[in-house]
Formats: sequence, structure tokens, C-alpha cells
Amino acid sequence: MTKLVYSFGGGTADGSREDRSILGGKGANLAEMARIGIPVPPGFTITTEVCRYYLREHHNPEGLEEAVADALNRIEGRTGRSFGNVEDPLLVSVRSGGAVSMPGMMDTILNLGLNDRTVAGLESATGNARFAWDSYRRFVQMYGDVVLGVDAQSFEDRLAAATKLRNVPHESGLSADDLKAITSDFKAIVRDHTGDPFPDDPWLQLWGAIEAVFRSWNVERAIAYRRVHGIPNYLGTAVNVQAMVFGNLGETSGTGVTFTRDPSTGERRLFGEFLVNAQGEDVVAGIRTPLSIDRMAEKLPEAYERLVAVQDTLEQHFRDMLDLEFTVERGHLFLLQSRTGKRTTAAAVRIAVEMVDEKLIDETEAVLRVDPRQLDQLLHPRIDPNAATDELARGLPASPGAATGRVCFDPDDAVRLSRDGQEVILVRNETSPDDFLGMVAARAVVTARGGITSHAAVVARGMGKCCVVGAQDLHIEGKQGRLHANGRTLQTGDWITVDGTAGRILIGQVPTVEPEPGDDFLRIMTWADERRTLGVRANADTPADARKAREFGAEGIGLCRTEHMFFEGDRVQAVREMILAETGAARAAALEKILPMQRQDFIDIFRAMDGLPVTIRLLDPPLHEFLPSAEADIATFARHAGLSIDDVMTLLERYREANPMLGTRGVRLAILYPEIMEMQARAIFEAAVEAERQGLRPRPEVMIPLVATAKELAIQGDAIRKIATSIFQAADLAVPYLVGTMIELPRAALTAAEIAQEAEFFSFGTNDLTQTTFGISRDDAGTFLPRYLEDGILADDPFQVLDREGVGQLVQIGTWEGRQRRRDLKVGICGEHGGDPSSVEFFHETGLDYVSCSPFRVPVARLAAAHAALHAAVGPGRTSKARARRAEADASERLRLVRRTAAVTPADAAGPQPEV
Repeated sequence: MTKLVYSFGGGTADGSREDRSILGGKGANLAEMARIGIPVPPGFTITTEVCRYYLREHHNPEGLEEAVADALNRIEGRTGRSFGNVEDPLLVSVRSGGAVSMPGMMDTILNLGLNDRTVAGLESATGNARFAWDSYRRFVQMYGDVVLGVDAQSFEDRLAAATKLRNVPHESGLSADDLKAITSDFKAIVRDHTGDPFPDDPWLQLWGAIEAVFRSWNVERAIAYRRVHGIPNYLGTAVNVQAMVFGNLGETSGTGVTFTRDPSTGERRLFGEFLVNAQGEDVVAGIRTPLSIDRMAEKLPEAYERLVAVQDTLEQHFRDMLDLEFTVERGHLFLLQSRTGKRTTAAAVRIAVEMVDEKLIDETEAVLRVDPRQLDQLLHPRIDPNAATDELARGLPASPGAATGRVCFDPDDAVRLSRDGQEVILVRNETSPDDFLGMVAARAVVTARGGITSHAAVVARGMGKCCVVGAQDLHIEGKQGRLHANGRTLQTGDWITVDGTAGRILIGQVPTVEPEPGDDFLRIMTWADERRTLGVRANADTPADARKAREFGAEGIGLCRTEHMFFEGDRVQAVREMILAETGAARAAALEKILPMQRQDFIDIFRAMDGLPVTIRLLDPPLHEFLPSAEADIATFARHAGLSIDDVMTLLERYREANPMLGTRGVRLAILYPEIMEMQARAIFEAAVEAERQGLRPRPEVMIPLVATAKELAIQGDAIRKIATSIFQAADLAVPYLVGTMIELPRAALTAAEIAQEAEFFSFGTNDLTQTTFGISRDDAGTFLPRYLEDGILADDPFQVLDREGVGQLVQIGTWEGRQRRRDLKVGICGEHGGDPSSVEFFHETGLDYVSCSPFRVPVARLAAAHAALHAAVGPGRTSKARARRAEADASERLRLVRRTAAVTPADAAGPQPEV
């Protein structure tokens, strides 16, 4: 660490916005604003490197005290006030600021430097006793909570008692004498909880606050936020110490938060809230319901004009939508913070497109501005406009969408109920950072207090959660498990629907409809498609799924699971007859019932995907998924098949397997009962011929599942090709097709060269490949996987984010081996990882041809593929082709080592071992 502290203010700064990694986002932007002449209170930033050192060594690095003292002297010189001076004291704020914005997750201290002597000096200097004691009360409360660990509720209870006694709605109605008494009581609370008096030495206060900010990097809510948003834990936070300016100095002062554009819609207008005679925490914490920023033009007109000019300057300079925190002190505007504004995906898309039109950014930058992980926000449902609704209350529309769930007042209960599979809506008076895990678990968030820049609103928007805030008609009695609104009462567990777009809370379960992305979305996706090299297909099992997939831009079907075509009605009965048939003739009769159903489905799918490839996986269910298990189903099947219940039970026992997921399924089923595969092949190729005759361009790709050996694939591949030839000859018409396999077993990946002799394409089934690599049943992992994630044994759920070190290596080896044997081998993946942006990046780097995912995740995969291509092209030697070559080389080396190890004979094992 060559430099521990960076100063800013007075039109100069030691750092700039390029120094985010060491100054954090807040510190870097404060420095940048100071450099370009924005009115910023002077201050200094302690670097993230110091934080990492403190958390590692449990003490501050040598030289920090001197550097802080020197930086504080600079603030004193710029303000004309002295820290700890009893006549006109300098007060400071102490705030966190990581390299990646984490709103509300770490701690802030305001008004630091006050004690029983300096408060008198503050009162004398400002001529405002109420202001001085209000500032002192706030400081003791914040410091006691954040630094000394006193239960925050103890302070809130005392404050609530005072407002109730004086019959005022909040503390702004309390007098100077009231606040003086409360401050004394707060200090007594600190003594009772800690055993020590409240610290009155400003320097001790400062170091306590600095170290508390360092420690706040590792509080539970911050760790949880980083886990949800994929922020690395090693970054650490900077500490920003800044001269206080006061928005609570009377009617010519105020504070607020504003966005340079609407964070919900992206509309280009000043959007935010402010309060007269208040400090910043009043707005952010939702303690008081603020006024719209438009009202500032009436209340503080000169400051408002200056704010409009400043926000224009900053947006042009930073070339992005910004979240600004400001204070007006006796008519003078000060900017306390400027950061990239959190926004809904709808807003992100609109802002990116409009900034291209405004020549602020180019199309490539616009694509990178939209986070693929949040793109499905655009696909959120909305309230059905034709549905009958029963409105309970209204609030502010903080985050769009619609969600239904059961009322839950406690965030811990929300986590527990969500883990049990229940859908909950978290309802609070206001949220705090401690509620974060409950907000993650809930389908939507509702608060009775707070505005559209409150903690609840900002965090919900960042997660894409539907949210309504400031629903003042809600009277919440959380401990009693009930709420009252407009003469109605709801209990814990009652159903409500939240309309985050209109700000409505509705009673009951209200129907929703799917959204319709607009022109801005189409432009972004067009630009993304122009920049990606990885194809994107969809997993679709029905004609309706196929049509939806094409609407979302799928370039074909990467997985059509034929067993999913038979899970209902007469179809499932026919499949059960086929499985339980005791003779070949009986099985053939059942298959004749199934054939026309399959054939028509394939015709309809080829029509939906006209001209695009359709990968059809042959039947691959564990048999128990088709067989009846409930008594009523068994009885129904017995009647349908003309058998007794005892006969059916005997047949079911014959097919019972101890581990059906690894039993008679996939290619094994086809080898035992070749007539099943033959029926499906006939359905596919007869459908292809009929589609061709109708003027369509079918492109079937027949995929044989659960292959472990090349011999299995050779047997099935030869049979499929014979059937295709027979049908084409009879029709005097041929359709291009491929035969390939799904790689979902480690052995298949490791012997891919042999399998590629028989396969024209590979599709990695990463769901099963993850199960067979980890030895984890996805259906049973819920009993232990959450604990693994909480304890850090696994960084991510491997069924959601690809395990690069294990499963990923098998994908790389399989791809490289297969292409060494067959250079034109087409390779894709069709597991759920195909819609995860992090996994898509890996597949791009590995050099796959395409990914396939559920229809609604197709836009996510398209945008993620564009991001992967653009990120890969940054810097020398990092083009997509170079990275694919590097991946191939890595896979080749790993395979060489595997083979070298496997080649060791028992005799060799007694001697020197190979270095692996």
C-alpha cells in the first residue's frame, strides 16, 4: 500500500473515477465530482486496501493515523472549522463505499464529533438549539447502534414514546428540550448495554466509526447481498470521511435523493424525493414519507434550478443514469454522492437505447449496459386488466410486475416458509438492511412507510422484485400477525396480490397476463445478436412451447423431450400399456396408438420451427414417472387395460427399481425394447416427410440419451438410419437429418472420441451430468445443499450455475475429444445451465456451437452470449477464438494426465507415481 488516504474538495482531488478498485465507487465519484467543479463537501477516502489489511490483520496499517490526521487538517483548512472545537466544531460523516454499489448494506455515521461541549458550540454557531440537539440525538443513536452494538430497537422505543407523549407524528415535531432529554436517555441506554459511558473524545469517535465501517463489510446482510448479486467477497470497502453539511437547519434547508432518469421506466426526467428540514437518513430509511422532487421547485426554487443543472452536467460526464444524494444547507446545494443508479431492466433497456440515440454511448456499450441476469424482469407478469380486483390499499409503485403470495410480517418467517415451498409477500412498516434475506425469499415486498428511494424500493428494484412502498393506509401489527386497512383486517397467511406497476395491494389471488416487450427491447436484442457468436436454441416439448421459443428469438430447438408429450389423458394410458405389455404383440398395439400422436406433434413443431433445427431426444424417462402409483390411478389403469388390480400390482412390482434415475431409461430402454425406438423414429421421419410436402423445411436431429459406450450408440444409430432410408424411399423424398447423442455421463465425456465416430452431434445434458459427476440427486439435494451454500462449501448451486472445475472440465474434454475425431462435430448443451449467464460465458469460451434453455430464458441467453463475446474480445490474446483454443489446450492436457494416470499398472503402482 503506497497511499492510504486520498483527499478531495475545493476543486481538487487526489483520485478520480478510474480509481474505483481502491477508492470504492462512492470515493471515486466524490473525487471525480470535486475535480470537475461540482459542489462537494471536502473530505477524504481511506482505501479498500486498508480495509482488507484490517480484516486480515485485525489492526490498522502503520502510518494510517498520521495520514488521517493530515487529511482532516485539510478539511479544517477548507471549512474554517476545527475538529473538536467547542465554539464552532467541525463535524464529519463516516460512510462505507465498495467498488460495487451495495445500497443500504453497510453502515453510516453522521454528525460525528459531537459531545456535551461541542453541541453547545454548534448551537451557538448556528443560533438553532433544536438543530444542535437533533444532530446530537441522531449521532448518539447511530453510533450506539453501528459502532457499539446497542440494540437499535431500544432507541426507537424511547423515540416513539416521546412522539406519542407530545402527540406528534415523528421526531421533527419535538422541541429542543425534548431532544436534549432524549439524547441523555440514549446515552444512558448505551451505558446500560455496554457498561461504559458514551465516548466523548472526537478522535476516539472517529476511529471507532472507521473500524466499524471496515467490520460492516462482513456483516450477514452484506455477505448475503454479495451472494445474491455475485459480488466477490475479497473486494473490501473504502471509508469516506466528509465534512457535514446540514439539511436540518430550518425551512431553507433540506435533503433528498434523486435519479437523473426514472429508475422504473427509464423516462428522461428528474425523479426522486426530498424533505425540508431533514437529514439524509430520513429519506433513505423511510422514517418520514418524503415529497416528490418536483415540489422542491416550490419549496427551494434556487437550489432546485442548481440541482437540475448539476444533474445534467453529471449525466453528460458519466454517460449513465445516476443516483444522486444531495443536501441543501440554508439555500446552498451540496452533492454528497453520485453513483450509477439501480434500475429495473425495463428502465435499463430504455435508457441504453435512448443514450445511443443521444450519442452518449454506442450500440456495443448499450448491449453491455443491460444485465442478462435481470433480463427476465421484462417478462414479468402483470395484472390481467379483465380480472375483478378487490383493492385493499395503494402505495407508491417502487418496482414493476405482479406477484401473489401469503402475507408474512417477519423476514425470518419469510425465509423459513419459502424453503418449505410456500409463496409469501413480506409486509413491513419499513425495511432495514437486516430484512434482506426475507426480501430475497419473498415474491414481493410491501411497506407502509417510505418512498421510492427507500431501502425497500432500491433493493427490490435491484433484485427485480415486485414492490409497493409508502402504503400509508396499512396499519401493521406485526407481532400480533395482522394488519388493518380501510376497515379490513388481514392475518398472517392470507392471500394478497401486489401490483408493483400501479402501486396496488389487492386481496386474494388475482390472475395475471404475460408482458409484451417493446421496440427498445427489440433493438437491444438485435444489437446483441449482431455481436454474439454462440447460437441459442430452446428446450421445447410441445408446439405451443416451440412457437413461444421462436417469438423469443430461438434459433431452433436444442431439446424436445418426447416423454413430456405423454404425461396426460389418453396418452399416458397408452404409454402405460406399452411399458406394462407382457407380449410383443400387446406392446406393438400400444405403440400403434402412440405413433399418430407423436407424428402430429412433430409436424406441428416442424411448422413452428420451419427451417430451423429440432433436436428430438428419444424416450428417456425413469419408468416410475409413467407408471401409476396412487390407488385411484392404479384402479383407473386396470379398468382401461381390462386387468385386475392384483395383476397391475404384480406388473408394477416387476418394474420397480431401487435407483430408477440410473436404471432402465434412455438408450438402455431402447436396446431392451427396440420397438419403442422404431416407433419414435417412424414418427419423426414420417412427420418430416409430411412437413416437407406441406412446403416446410424440417431439420430433425435425433438424439439418443444416456449413452455410456460407443457400441450403444452404433446399434441405435444404425437402426435409426435404416428406418429413415426406408421411409424416404417409400415417399420418394429425402429430408436432411442428423443422429447424435446426449453427453450426460462422465464416461461418455471421457470417451468422446470413440462416441464421436458414431455421432454427428453432441448435446451436453448438464442437469444429469451434474448429478452423475457430484453423485447428488437433484430431487433430494434440498436437504443439504442450502447448508453447503451457507457454509461456503459450494460457491453456487451446481444445478443453477455450472461447476466449471468438475462438470466444466468434462464438457471441455468431451468437446475437444469429439472434435479431434470428427472435425465438423456440432456441440451444444441443453441443461438448465443454458440460461445462466455465467455458464453461457463458459460455454462460449469452450467453443460450443449453441446453448439451449427454456423458452422464457432465450433472451437471457442471447444477451449473455453477446456479453461473453464482447468480454472475450477485450485485450490482447483474448478473442473468442483464442479463448476457445486455450480451452481446448487445457482439456487436452487434462485428458493426457487422466490417461497417464489410468495407464499405471498394478506393478507400476509399487514404484514411483506419475506427477498429476
